[in-house]
Parts: sequence; structure tokens; C-alpha cells
Amino acid sequence: MIFQSPRTRVLQVSPLKLGIALLFLCPFALLTACRPHDFPQYDQGYREYAYVTNGGSGTVSVYDVVNVRVDREIPVGQNPIAVVANPARNEVYVVNSGMPGGAGSVAVINAENNAVAATIPAHKLPVAITVDTGGNLAYVVNSGSNSISVLDLKTRREVAQIGVGEDPAAARVSPDGNTLIVANRGGNSVSIIDTSTRKVRSVVEGCPGASDLVVLPDSSKAFAACTGGHQILAIQLAHEARPDGHPGTTDRLESFLDVGRAPVQLALKPDGGEIFVSNSLSNSISEIYANTDDVAGAYLMGADPVRGLVSADNSLLYVGNLHSEEVTVYSIEDGKRVAAIHVGDGPSALAFSAAGHLLFVVDARSGDVAVVRTKNRQMFTMLPAGRGPNAIAVKAFKVS
Repeated sequence: MIFQSPRTRVLQVSPLKLGIALLFLCPFALLTACRPHDFPQYDQGYREYAYVTNGGSGTVSVYDVVNVRVDREIPVGQNPIAVVANPARNEVYVVNSGMPGGAGSVAVINAENNAVAATIPAHKLPVAITVDTGGNLAYVVNSGSNSISVLDLKTRREVAQIGVGEDPAAARVSPDGNTLIVANRGGNSVSIIDTSTRKVRSVVEGCPGASDLVVLPDSSKAFAACTGGHQILAIQLAHEARPDGHPGTTDRLESFLDVGRAPVQLALKPDGGEIFVSNSLSNSISEIYANTDDVAGAYLMGADPVRGLVSADNSLLYVGNLHSEEVTVYSIEDGKRVAAIHVGDGPSALAFSAAGHLLFVVDARSGDVAVVRTKNRQMFTMLPAGRGPNAIAVKAFKVS
């Protein structure tokens, strides 16, 4: 090892000491030759960033995923509470809920320069946002206005407002783009909207505290979490008759599925076969077979599980436990908990890197982001965030 001063004075170190020093330096170095097989090799034009909303700071923390470091912190608006990446455009959208009783906004971040490119006005207390698969339209959930704003992302303006139930909390667009499903927390219901007409075509009642939703990859069914109770709603979605002879269907409630207490979030396997329910007050997850509406069982995870995320290969479920400093790992094939990863205090939001080699964990209580290597299920590093971090999205793209 050579230490060089401004006057080029050289200090020689023995090969033995050099080897020992490298062993200690390697875990803290940037992603260089220390771990050539553990991290992807990126093209020169590849970019990937993680965006974390800081509710107490009015900012978004931007993390360089390629180099695993803080890139910058961007002011976006008052009380940012949700974030989503556009699947087709190099843009990220941040929901600013604003002051209680007042109007909010949506900040548009240009991912290529990580600066706010526009701010779109929203209605009272916006709390969530979802983008269609084509990346052309966004749907903003206005909790205080009992409505959904439809945003044209090319012109960056609102083109419609759809009335839904009381205190909507979440929305999802079906993969085929034909249906928008809205969870009405205060209305204890689910609104089903035809995206072509932008009108509510049906309402499913009886879901106390409806809060989260998933839609199967074939757009045939939706599931809603009834957080005020202990059930999940399975809803068949309408579609027209198909050329292959498959008959058309209408929207209808298929079943109520009993799970643990206060189911707050649903994690869908990428293949659509199973859904995992985070039961906040039961300290457990429930496993649901999506095609048959059968509940396979419940499994203890940690203190107050609030967020689950399934790996791209459908093998592992990672669960953030809010009242702990752990993310627990559940093996789907084995049907058991296989690991507990120490992170910061209050893990509440999770996101994988595009290649799946890193898991980013937003720690609400300690105000930081833990970076976990999925290969060995250990924390790689801890990065600072702003005040009150609460949501995360990842965007990967190439520049010329």
C-alpha cells in the first residue's frame, strides 16, 4: 500500500500488512473489484435510482443504486406521502398531501437529471397514486375529496375527476388497463371504475377500513384488504366474451377470506399464484391461493408486520415489521420463516433494485434507509434519509 502526500512522499508497507488492510477496507469501499461477482456489471449509460419520500422534510431523498450512495435531496412540496415510477417514461411522481383540509399536489421528477420538472395541482388530501401500464395516465387518490384525479402525464394536467366512496386510501389499475379499483377506507367499500368511460360501474360493500389492493396479472380478479376487521375480499372483475369461447363476466364479490387481525397490506407473487397478507395486529402473515380463494395458513413474522415484498423468482417473501428493527424472510416453498435481517428502527416500506441483488428498506422511526444484500440476506450499508421517510420507488433506465 502506498500513501502519498502532496509532496509525493512514499511510505512502503509490507505485503502481509497490505493484505490485512485490504480485508478491512473492502467492505467499506465503493462497489469496485472487491466484489466483482456479487453486483451486476452495468453499461456506461445505465442509470438506476431509488426515491424515498420524507414527509417531515418536504423532500425526496434520491439514492444512486449503481454506486449505493446518496445522490441528492430534492424539495418537492408539503408532506410528501407516496411515490411511483413511470414504467415507460423517465419520470417519477410524488404525492404531496399538503396541509390538513387543504389541497395537495403531484411533483413530477425528471429521473435523468433528478430535478422537479413540473407540479400538478391535486384536490384535498391526496394520499396515493398509480400509473397505467402504458405510462400515459396517472390516477391520484384524493382522500379529502372522495375522488380520483385522472392525470394526462404527457400534458401534465388533470383531465377528469371521478367520485368514489368516503375516504379513499388506495387505487390499482388492472394490467389490461380496462379497470381501476379503489379502496374506500371510510366507506368500507371498493369502487370499480371503467377506465374508458371513467365512470364507476360497480361498488362492493362490506370491507371495513378498506386499505390495500392487488389485481391478478390476467386482470380477472382483485383482492382488497379490510384493515378494520380480519378479512380479504376476493372480487371477480368484468370482462367481455373472448374469441376463444370464454364467456363474459360481470363484477361480483366472490368471497370473504378470513385472515389475521388488521390486514394492512397485500403482496402478490409475480406469477400471480399466491397473495401474502400482512396482519398488523396478529404479528403474522396469511397465505392465500389466488385462483381458488383458499387461505393456506398463518405464520408468525415479527412485531407489527406492515409491508411484504416477494422476490422476482417467486421464492421469498420479505416482511417489514414496524415495531422492530427487523425484516423477516419467509420461504414460500418451505412454508416457514428462514431469516431475520437487522435493519433500522421501524421498517415500513420496501423495494428491490432492478436486478434484485439489493433490497432497500425505509426505516420510519430511525429516519434512514437500510440496504440489504439479498444474496446473503445481510445489511450492506445504512444511508441517511430526511425526516419521516414513508415510501419508496425505484427507476432504472439507459441514457445515450
